[in-house]
Amino acid sequence: MNRTEFDFEFYTEVPDPRDGLRLEAQNRLWELAEGYQDMIGASVALEELTQEETPHVFEARVVVYIKPDNIAAVEKSDSAMGALKGALDAAERQVRELRNKLGEPWKRPDLDGGASPSGQRAGGGTE
Repeated sequence: MNRTEFDFEFYTEVPDPRDGLRLEAQNRLWELAEGYQDMIGASVALEELTQEETPHVFEARVVVYIKPDNIAAVEKSDSAMGALKGALDAAERQVRELRNKLGEPWKRPDLDGGASPSGQRAGGGTE
């Protein structure tokens, strides 16, 4: 996949002087998109939820724009990088599960007939 075809948005309220958080997210999402044409972009938001009751809690939200359904993952942690990595891990897992499901058309209820991998329909006839 050409990286110019992949839209990437990053928003953070957390100070990131060396851009490490943005680079971590961008690189991992680009690697996930590489070799596939189903991902068209991603959005990452990272914020600190610190209040008197919850000191030093960070939340990361990752939305992957992927065909046919978008994927979202949210993670909270006591560090910004921990929350980001957790949300990225969850998003990557969901993308892989979706790709596996779409790669096995006989398990997809949205396809007509639900043919098995051998080309036979559930009633015994062939396609």
